Amino acid sequence: MRPQEAVERALALSRADDCVVIADESGTANLRWAGNTLTTNGVTRSSRLTVIALRGTGAGVAAGVVSRAAVGPDDIEDLVRAAEADAEGNEPAEDAAPLVTDGASANWDEEPAETGIGVFEGVAPALGEAFARAQEGDRRLYGFANHVLTSTFVGSSAGLRLRHDQPTGLLELNAKGAGGSAWAGVPTRDFTDVDVPGMAEGLARRLGWGERRVDLPAGRYETLLPPSAVADLMVYLYWSAGAHDAEDGRTVFSAPGGGTRVGERLASLPVTLSSDPAAPGLECAPFVVAHASSRESSVFDNGLPLTATDWIREGTLTSLAQTRHSARRTGLPLTPSIDNLAMAGPEGGATLEEMIARTERGLLLTCLWYIREVDPQRLLLTGLTRDGVYLVEGGEVVGAVNNFRFNESPVDLLSRLTEVGATTPTLPREWSDYFTRAAMPPMRVGDFNMSTVSQAS
Repeated sequence: MRPQEAVERALALSRADDCVVIADESGTANLRWAGNTLTTNGVTRSSRLTVIALRGTGAGVAAGVVSRAAVGPDDIEDLVRAAEADAEGNEPAEDAAPLVTDGASANWDEEPAETGIGVFEGVAPALGEAFARAQEGDRRLYGFANHVLTSTFVGSSAGLRLRHDQPTGLLELNAKGAGGSAWAGVPTRDFTDVDVPGMAEGLARRLGWGERRVDLPAGRYETLLPPSAVADLMVYLYWSAGAHDAEDGRTVFSAPGGGTRVGERLASLPVTLSSDPAAPGLECAPFVVAHASSRESSVFDNGLPLTATDWIREGTLTSLAQTRHSARRTGLPLTPSIDNLAMAGPEGGATLEEMIARTERGLLLTCLWYIREVDPQRLLLTGLTRDGVYLVEGGEVVGAVNNFRFNESPVDLLSRLTEVGATTPTLPREWSDYFTRAAMPPMRVGDFNMSTVSQAS
């Protein structure tokens, strides 16, 4: 059954006062390689149907949500009845709001989008050439490429019929050799913009840097963070920027004495952190898709249009992620979450290479991993460096140093920035399973806290 037909059948079978149905149809293609050899490839398909049943009560509206994978035509009625039974057993929802009524996609009736191994037609030959060069240089390449294409259909008893096709791709390449290990990763929509030779060349250069080893103690160092490391920190900040939790005094964005810190200057430089569903190369759903309600999302908001939003504008906190419910509580404008994130500093920012050339002595990171929250009130994070920490002296990389554990708050880091470079698309290494649509600049921090030496290698 086509997902649109599943949505229509579920709505027709519903006995609830109102109903929202979301159908997700996904295809995944992947390549994997190890030791300079392609090892596996494959294509899979999956589907999921979510039914949200809404029941009016004397005190409000109760919601019941049930989601199941691989639902066939004969299974739809059981799914609908399960959602209705869930609504019967629930108290009125605090986030209840009228359903969105405006919204119809012109391509609603078209077949779901599909991906396949053909998406790698330019990448696979380039990988073969990179393997050969790595073999000649006594290096080994490992990694994978993944492409997911998901068609999402949102229909409701209020007349909503919206659709979005979302391509999500990434390629991660890891090189090992005498100079240790080095990593590079890129996000992509269709792999036509992936520069495999350039990635492999950059990894070879970093392995060359790693042939000289320097041991350094823990401490605070002037540190250059490349876009990937910046993305991992800023995505965590974004995930923590919910208005509901801030209003309740639970987060770093809560104001002392109550309310939120919206309007407060956070950054020492005029940086802007923003999301835009139409951002070139980072395009994402232009409307809310909420499979369940939480403190950051509401099933009642399905179909709300999304527009460009500045979370931090020229250094000042301007917005927090809002549902209609939290916007009523906080009195702030309605600014729902959007599935991409970009950060930019002043125009004319330098490249990472230019920033290195201006560094008298400092550390150059590759990426961060195993990031965990220590203190939500400060958004203090801890984690490890990985796949190359390098010493820069006199404007040149002079060797690789040991790994560190770091303790830093991305909010506090914003207040200590000394330079912000040029923004480029990047892949958050730690969060690539959940968030790939990011564009970030490299950043310079004068006193990044490397709290302890790590034995990880």
